[in-house]
Formats: sequence, C-alpha cells, structure tokens
Amino acid sequence: MKIGLFIPCFMNELYPEASMDTLKILESFGLDVDYPLEQTCCGQPMANTGCAHESAQLAKRFVEIFKHYDYIVAPSGSCVSMVRHHYAQFVSEMEGFEHVQKNTYELIEFIHDIIKPDHLNVSFPYKVGIHNSCHGHRELGLASMSECHAPAFSKIKDILDLVSDISFSTLERNDECCGFGGTFAVSEEAMSVAMGRARLEDHIKAGSEYITGVDMSCLMHMQGLIDRDKLPIKTIYIAQILAKGLA
Repeated sequence: MKIGLFIPCFMNELYPEASMDTLKILESFGLDVDYPLEQTCCGQPMANTGCAHESAQLAKRFVEIFKHYDYIVAPSGSCVSMVRHHYAQFVSEMEGFEHVQKNTYELIEFIHDIIKPDHLNVSFPYKVGIHNSCHGHRELGLASMSECHAPAFSKIKDILDLVSDISFSTLERNDECCGFGGTFAVSEEAMSVAMGRARLEDHIKAGSEYITGVDMSCLMHMQGLIDRDKLPIKTIYIAQILAKGLA
C-alpha cells in the first residue's frame, strides 16, 4: 500500500511538528509513505474567495502529483473535503481524478476506516474536548450531526478511545463552528472572534484541559484567542496526541 502524504501549506510553514507527527503515525502502522516535494496548496483559499482560475490550476496539479498513489492522506478535514467535494468542477475530465477523489482521506478517517487498529501504545492523562470542525464533521461525516437526530457516533472519539488514561469533556454545543473559516476570519473578523470565544467558553465550562481536532486551522484560530485572552486551556492537534511515545 503506497501512501502519498499531503501536508496543508499553512501546516508546512507554521506547524512542522504536527506535520512530522502525522508522518510518524502513518509509518508506525508499517505503511510505505511518500511525501512528494512538488506539492503545494490544495486551492481551497482561492476557491473560497472566488478565484476559480487559480483553484483549477492547483486542482490539476494535485491530481497530477497524487494520481499514482493507492491512498492520499492529509492531516486536514477541510483540504480533503476540497478534493472530494469541490475538485470536480475543475478537473472532472482529467485522467486519474476519480481515483484521487475516491482515495483521498483525512488522517483520522483513514486510520478508522482503512487501518482499523484495535490498540495504540499511547497515554495522554488529560481531559480533552473534541472540536468537530465543519468540513470534517459535515462534509466528510466524521461524526453524527445534532440537527439530524441520528444515532450518535464519532470516528475521532473511536480512535482517541484507544489512548490510555485520556478522559473527555462534555460540551453543551458539540458541533458548532469555531468561526475560523479560512478567509472568513479576515473578511468578517468580529464575527469570527465572537464565534471562537463562544467555543472556548463552552470548552472551559466543560473542564477541557486540551482541545483537539482534525483541522489545525481551527485549533490555530482558537489558540490565538487563548493566547490573546490568557485563558487556562490549550489546543493540541490530534496527531500530536497519537504520536506520543513514537520515536
């Protein structure tokens, strides 16, 4: 099984430790992981701001780079959602697109659905609140949505349940947006900040020591507010929990 690892552009620049932990986790399962050096942004920021021409160029580049891998794995629900749900308008006729669309997975989704581990040699003795980011939650279906009144499930919690000594906080609003939204945080700053502070208030009231999730962008937004307001809580990308103890 040949894996093509896609690291979001902002993680490559700002969160190299979280990116390396993603690689460590995949390799710990004995997978053959390759990191194509010619990769760049998935194009989501351009698509969100209406730059269709630039988005199409990046979509074509992504498919061309990754079409020969069995699976493409990314530590980002929003980037995977971009490939799976929004690339078709740009590259539907391109050779390899359907394979890339079908086989591009978010990291936790890939571990849960494809690897299916029954144990992890990891301990994280803290109370953790799970942030269900919008793209991972509602577009990839990583967890049940409260508005659907369907049986509850969470692929994120299923994997974290394999971690020893961890406990979880119970939130009042389990699946609300953090307010980041990529360029939304720039164009609607006041609304973005208000939404982020509401999420943090919920986590702090629930006793979360750490907030984790599958989108570093959401955690980055909340950590910025934590630092600004000097709040007694931290964020940690989920791969950094799962990689504890790995060399």
